[in-house]
Amino acid sequence: GLQPLLKTHVFVSVSFSSHLTSIFQMFLVALSFAYFAKALSGSYMKSTITQLERRFDIPSYLIGVIDGSFEIGNLLVIAFVSYFGAKLHRPKIIAVGCVLMSIGTFIIALPHFIIGRYEFETSVRWVVNSTLNPAPCPVGCEGESNLSMWIYVLLGNVLRGIGETPVQPLGISYIDDFASEENAALYVGCVQTISVVGPVFGYLLGSLCAKIYVDIGFVKMETISITPADARWVGAWWLGYLIAGVITLLSAIPFWFLPRSLPISGPQSPEKCTPEQTSFIKDSPLLKHKYPADEHSSFIEMAKDFIPTLRTLLGHPVYLIYLCVTIIQLNSLIGMVTYKPKYIEQHFRQSASKANFLMGVINIPAVALGMFSGGLLMKRLKLNIMGAARFAFGTSLIGYILSLFFFAMSCENAKVAGVTLNYNSLEGISYDKHSVFTTCNSGCYCSATEWDPVCGENGITYVSPCLAGCTSSVGSGKNTVFSNCSCIGVDGNFTASTGQCPNKDDCDRMFPYFLALSVITSFIISLGGTPGYMLLIRCIKPQLKSLALGFHALATRTLAGIPAPIYFGAIIDTTCLKWGQKRCGGMGACRIYNTTAYRIAYLGLTLSLRTISFVICIPGFILLSRQLKKEERNAIHGTLANGGTELEALRKQELLMCNCDQSQQISDNSTDRETRL
Repeated sequence: GLQPLLKTHVFVSVSFSSHLTSIFQMFLVALSFAYFAKALSGSYMKSTITQLERRFDIPSYLIGVIDGSFEIGNLLVIAFVSYFGAKLHRPKIIAVGCVLMSIGTFIIALPHFIIGRYEFETSVRWVVNSTLNPAPCPVGCEGESNLSMWIYVLLGNVLRGIGETPVQPLGISYIDDFASEENAALYVGCVQTISVVGPVFGYLLGSLCAKIYVDIGFVKMETISITPADARWVGAWWLGYLIAGVITLLSAIPFWFLPRSLPISGPQSPEKCTPEQTSFIKDSPLLKHKYPADEHSSFIEMAKDFIPTLRTLLGHPVYLIYLCVTIIQLNSLIGMVTYKPKYIEQHFRQSASKANFLMGVINIPAVALGMFSGGLLMKRLKLNIMGAARFAFGTSLIGYILSLFFFAMSCENAKVAGVTLNYNSLEGISYDKHSVFTTCNSGCYCSATEWDPVCGENGITYVSPCLAGCTSSVGSGKNTVFSNCSCIGVDGNFTASTGQCPNKDDCDRMFPYFLALSVITSFIISLGGTPGYMLLIRCIKPQLKSLALGFHALATRTLAGIPAPIYFGAIIDTTCLKWGQKRCGGMGACRIYNTTAYRIAYLGLTLSLRTISFVICIPGFILLSRQLKKEERNAIHGTLANGGTELEALRKQELLMCNCDQSQQISDNSTDRETRL
């Protein structure tokens, strides 16, 4: 009679178990997709830096402010999300975060649909033939709405930062709580690996959109006289944000249908759990009875405990030095990565599309492979704390030494009359203050602020057809040819075509070496990423781990993620040779840089910060060595103390056994006597 009931019970148990497994797998897939979506939109933002500069006519430091606004949004809510998010419905909180991220991404794209068509400086008109002066007719100042439109991009990025906050802490904690102990690390690793794929697709999307003209579908492409290689070209930056927004919105859908909690797989008692697991698991209705003590702890009591704990953490010398080193190194890394596509564009005269493509296809995979290999090597070599510290320092130092070779990979600046060349001496490049006006163009009444470059037959670029002394033009759009140019050639009857002269043979020769070295250094530096992170976890007491990781994230975001793009951008701005002009006056985006000064400023700042971090590492190693020796001594004393206690216990046990034997012997003797009687 019991057999059918037992079979039914087993069947129900198996069905319930498989149902829970499928729900958990659904959560894993959903979280992986959310990680992919947020990584894609974040890397796409980095890939559109030059497009946004040109579209909104803003300098690099303002782009740095926009880029850092993501971290500001993150910091605004990270404390609330970390504390209250764990006590609420975690999948739904993640869903709300994904929706906010998608709304923020759509807001970033909004200005494109408000400010109208993109108008760049040009002398070329869409006419079949013209023998008139090609200088443009003065365009009335119609109140530049794009002057403040970058504010929408800033606000959208802040909202993206707010939305991204719950995805990682709540997603990882959900896995840690409801996966078996042996599978949790594997699942977290899978999710993190998927997130590496996001930046690859983000930069590739940036490459694709940079090829497409900003107003595609609204203008006739035959009328556009510039190419993607031109400093005035703006790609369809908004299109990528719409795509990223849709992907992020889709990633939110599965989380709405997932349960608040699942029965924990395997016997996971609170005693076996880590502090992080315990803090999350205790809020599950299934385990409420196991944590009665914490229910009545007030906010004031927690705050009283928080300050002494934080003081203890910051009083830990090794942790404090590690924090300083990582903040300085992350300043170097974030500044370098943010402006690397721009550096490739300006220094090696590559298009934004090609720069983004190379970042996505070459650099990001090298970093991902380096991080994975670092973790694998750490496991194979069985590195302890000191071993991990030496490994991380060694890889960083090798990468630093190799990075010094970037200084030698120079590329000659573009030859532009009146900017890098003197009109009277068009031979050697110099960066002295040159005048764009000379006798050959004095009667043309040209504008000194306009940037509409033309390439003369002599291989020299001129700031505009007017400043080249040209008086007539034939053709239209990209095929326009300017003639009777008095500043070109001896007789002054040479022609000029639209756009800058290519003149990048030396750049093309040097560029493959730059790429190869870039991949090697990225891989080597990334090797130390995992051991370095493990050093952070292992150098402190287990009960301080959560606070240490949280404070590390807070400090690096505040002191590296926000300021680095701003001051890197401000320093890059100082190397500009020719600024664009807004229609209503005022400085626009930079059109041409002093590439030598740019290289020294960009690479010099990156490597100077890393030099400082290496100097700080020296006392760090000394303190870590002392800490390990102290721990070793304490462990030996503890073992000896335990050994003495164990010896005393053994003696007592032996004495007890002897007494027992004697008692047993007496008992046996009395029994024998009783038997005889």
